[in-house]
Amino acid sequence: MEFEQVVMGRRSIRGYKQEPVSKEVIREIVELATRAPSSMNTQPWHLHVVTGEPLDRIRKGNTERNMAGVPPSREVRMHGAYKGIHRERQKAIAAQLFESMGIEWSDKARRQDWVLRGFRQFDAPVSIVVTFDQDLQENDIAIFDCGAVVNCLVNAAWSKGLGAVINGQGIMQSPVVRECAGIPDNEVIVTCVAMGYPADDFAANDVVSTRQPVDDVVNFVGFE
Repeated sequence: MEFEQVVMGRRSIRGYKQEPVSKEVIREIVELATRAPSSMNTQPWHLHVVTGEPLDRIRKGNTERNMAGVPPSREVRMHGAYKGIHRERQKAIAAQLFESMGIEWSDKARRQDWVLRGFRQFDAPVSIVVTFDQDLQENDIAIFDCGAVVNCLVNAAWSKGLGAVINGQGIMQSPVVRECAGIPDNEVIVTCVAMGYPADDFAANDVVSTRQPVDDVVNFVGFE
């Protein structure tokens, strides 16, 4: 695909075929993604690609602990509740997704099921857990750089016919993720990317999130 096709065509995928993704395809995606720019070429990221029984244990442990009321244990600073325009955008995408799936706001059972899907990383066949070296923990630039590689992961996956969604819900219980994925103690868990072949009949996969007009985002300075 051309770059513009990838960027403009990509969607966040939340429903997957239960079809394995080969190690070779993931390797190709990672090779593309790790061309992401980083501050002074430090490349602080590590990518733990998990599938099969270890991923099933992560889903189970993350869901059970969350449902039991165990406080989230994310290893990077959280933003808390969104407010203002950010909350409005959050609500807007939720409304789009629920409408596509026929979920009414009053249907607590189906809304709860949607949350549980997030805890299970949307039942994707692959999860890529993104971490960085603990000795960079006081350096926010390392997290910024990890964001760059995550962006490249989802776009590279799309270019190879796979879908993905960035899924912080899937790693809310970091001790479970660390144990099941064999993540060393000297790495900090940032987020995960659920990945696989998109399910053709999952309506939410067709949702295209809105973006602000360019003139609302950019401030041109010094142009004629």
